[in-house]
Amino acid sequence: MLGEAATTEITRTTDARVFPQSKVAAKAGGTVAGNARRDLEKKSGRQIVSRENYLDAPESAKRLPRGKTR
Repeated sequence: MLGEAATTEITRTTDARVFPQSKVAAKAGGTVAGNARRDLEKKSGRQIVSRENYLDAPESAKRLPRGKTR
């Protein structure tokens, strides 16, 4: 979520309108999120991303089709 927020803010700030500009903003947003994750892992002494918290099935496979209720 941090990467998405950072990318959105960078896109708005730099007024990216075409694909190459958006690609640069996305790369910068990913860098911000990656740096934050590595910094948190260093300070906490634990891995944030691990086999234990990895989702096997994609979210789309878990969701009900539109119009269906439980």
